[in-house]
Amino acid sequence: MAAVLGMDRDRVEEICQKVAQGKVLTTANFNSPGQIVISGHMEAIERAIALAKEMGAKRAVLLEVSAPFHSPLMVVAGQKLGVELAKVEVNELKVPVVTNVEAEANLAKDRVWDLLVRQMSSPVRWEESIHKMIGLGVERFVEIGPGKVLSGLIRRIDGQKEVLNLEDPMGLDKLKNLAKSPSA
Repeated sequence: MAAVLGMDRDRVEEICQKVAQGKVLTTANFNSPGQIVISGHMEAIERAIALAKEMGAKRAVLLEVSAPFHSPLMVVAGQKLGVELAKVEVNELKVPVVTNVEAEANLAKDRVWDLLVRQMSSPVRWEESIHKMIGLGVERFVEIGPGKVLSGLIRRIDGQKEVLNLEDPMGLDKLKNLAKSPSA
């Protein structure tokens, strides 16, 4: 996988088509304006990095990941995940989940496992998903876990929305106190 910065979707897709040369190479993450991740066979990724730089990308860098996530090369892994997910019962969804596969809200419990399996080999439509949530009235985003990568992406998509990061129990206390305040 590689991150391409400073190019739009059409240019990155054009690069993927030009350098694939019979190998798998596809757009994998649409993170924010001007930040797109590609995924596929390593030799095609290396060619794409070189061409992206030639075509004016601000940066094109190899990512340290263990697999070509969100590409057709992950279909078999997704099928294996589906077998395991089938063993787990899903309750009715009380809150819609905006899925990165479709960038749409899902409330259908019978679609959850299919969407998760498809996510293994489908592009992450993060920017569209955030716009969808904003369109549904979301004003505050909370990133849970170490790091602030997603918080930074959300701020690039819409710098007006409140973004919180919960990395530890102190962050959870901060969120609880915020929820108790009258303006929350």
